[in-house]
Amino acid sequence: MTISIQHVRDILQQAELLCPAEQVQASLHKVARQVNAALADTHPLVLSVMGGAVVFTGQLLPLLDFPLDFDYVHVSRYGSNREGGQMHWKVEPRENVRGRVVLVVDDILDEGHTLAALRQRVMELGASQFYSAVFADKRHGRAKPIHADFVGMELPDRFVFGYGMDIEGAWRNLPAIYAVKA
Repeated sequence: MTISIQHVRDILQQAELLCPAEQVQASLHKVARQVNAALADTHPLVLSVMGGAVVFTGQLLPLLDFPLDFDYVHVSRYGSNREGGQMHWKVEPRENVRGRVVLVVDDILDEGHTLAALRQRVMELGASQFYSAVFADKRHGRAKPIHADFVGMELPDRFVFGYGMDIEGAWRNLPAIYAVKA
């Protein structure tokens, strides 16, 4: 399905700005400070969750002041939909996690199913420790199967996009966070 440029421009035009770029950058630096304090002596393997975490990971890594190894996983429950569905693994964690401290970096902790599945898989593959950093944690009042170790900001229970998070495949490249108007 091809989405028109005008359609995605209209989505942005009608959206509400939740977090300006300056607030996003402050949250990024907060997470970097927390990760530096916690993992500086571990030489972790950082696994970025594609595609949503690409912006967050790309800006976070240069702020980390310790040696690390990097890889990625690709799992999705959303695709181009606005609601989560069945877990779809495109690239699973590899065996290189065995005996490692692993930091999984993701864009948003919504219901928690994706991050919980990642933790389970990484630990099954023999990681010694699992940590998670998410740019945003969505407050929706329901219990989550996992909580992130490092969180940049909390967001309301709305459909959000920008800073790696997409809407209908678009607007991952925005430096700020927007929400679809209710």
